[in-house]
Amino acid sequence: MTLTHETPPHRAEAAQPQKILQAGPLPPGLAGQLPTLGPVEILSDMPDPEAFLQERGGDFAVLVTTGTGGAGRSLIDALPNLKAICSLGVGYDAIDMEAVRARGLMVSNTPDVLNDCVADLAMGLLIDVVRGLSASDRHVRRGDWNRVGPTRPSTRVSGKRLGLLGMGRIGQVIARRATGFDMDIRYHTRSAKPHLPWQHEPSLIALAQWCDFLIVACPGSPETFHLVSADVLKALGPQGYLVNVARGTVVDERALVAALQNGELAGAGLDVFEHEPEVPAELIVSEQVVLLPHVGSATRETRAAMCNLVLDNVRAFLAEGRLLTPIGL
Repeated sequence: MTLTHETPPHRAEAAQPQKILQAGPLPPGLAGQLPTLGPVEILSDMPDPEAFLQERGGDFAVLVTTGTGGAGRSLIDALPNLKAICSLGVGYDAIDMEAVRARGLMVSNTPDVLNDCVADLAMGLLIDVVRGLSASDRHVRRGDWNRVGPTRPSTRVSGKRLGLLGMGRIGQVIARRATGFDMDIRYHTRSAKPHLPWQHEPSLIALAQWCDFLIVACPGSPETFHLVSADVLKALGPQGYLVNVARGTVVDERALVAALQNGELAGAGLDVFEHEPEVPAELIVSEQVVLLPHVGSATRETRAAMCNLVLDNVRAFLAEGRLLTPIGL
């Protein structure tokens, strides 16, 4: 009897884990946890990022970036097997959405978890610039209180008229905060939201004419570029105040400088700028302006929640091919 040896059935090789490309620096909590989800390369650490992408760009299925760092067309094009972009932050204007749509990519951001902190900051900026808190602090530190006396009376915040440019998740939280200050609230968006208790104003110019304070809380996009124009600032008027916690590109920054210098606007509280981190010298020296370095979501609690949501999105994509907080395209 001849014994024969059967060839064992062919075993498929284990699928290689999908690789993650980290576009640039991330908070330590997020950067430290990403490698637990799959192999990670950091593009900004490469001596020659362009050469690295030419050689290895096809390795990556997931790109992790930030709302300010984004992902331009050249980066997207250099990643032929890219399937998903997971971004830290709520804004996605720095991601080339035209390239995303052309490729059929999925994109996630981190909505909702930062609403409270951005709304808190918006109200803080409003109170600061209207009541002159930062300017009064500088007055005391310079010794001017002893030398020239107290600062001049400022403007009341409570009971005033607040206009909101944008009434999304963050805008609605700001509006709820403002009700605690007994403010009359109206808002401008492309279309009204009938389920909300506040009055919709179809014209941004009309809203600016009506309100004492205008808070910008809309997305940055080609459609909102310089939406707050010289005409809007003029309508807001010499007793009006502007607060921007959205994107710097929504406000015509040169028009803002001119309005402040010409006495056409009382003041501005700004967390964002048109060409960050560059800030016009005219704004830096102005006592009418409060300047912050884009810190709307910068609390330990909120940043941790944002990082966890990015990780959850990457995890869900790698395991199930879906994103938990996808951006509607």
